[in-house]
Amino acid sequence: MPLFTDIRLRALEPEDLELIYRIENDPDFWKFGTTTVPYSRYVLRQYLETSANDLFADQQVRLVIEGHDASGRVLPLGLADLTDFSPQHMRAEIALAVLPEYQGQQVGHHAVRCLMDYARRLRLHQIYAIIAVSNKAASKLFQQLGFKGDTILRDWLRDKQGYCDARLWQQNLETE
Repeated sequence: MPLFTDIRLRALEPEDLELIYRIENDPDFWKFGTTTVPYSRYVLRQYLETSANDLFADQQVRLVIEGHDASGRVLPLGLADLTDFSPQHMRAEIALAVLPEYQGQQVGHHAVRCLMDYARRLRLHQIYAIIAVSNKAASKLFQQLGFKGDTILRDWLRDKQGYCDARLWQQNLETE
């Protein structure tokens, strides 16, 4: 039985400030993205207040991953983004940040499926993710969901040890 049921994505609320603050200021997440400095609560509060949270208006959308635990409580499990949206090419990059205590519990799998459904409703042609080759769990996740990972990006990501290769995982979406 899964530890969480009814995993879904929802829009950001002002009450999500601490969740965003925790994730954006965790250096363990920085190696997967482009963040290199901590964000203040003030800056994140401004983001919450000014973002339309609309892919077409902001060129990105950030959503909260939430699920029901065994006792029925709804818990925030992480963040799911569509970023680097190209209106010309109708594609966007997927970014996920699942809180450490919920990793390995299929949260990412369900969140990516929800992002795929959302992207289809927006009539995107393609979504993609750039994953370090060494990140076997994420690679397995995207492969299981039908993403194609044919392209290696040499020395694409930098971490404490230097540069590492990344794989471009792509999924063409059928629009209705």
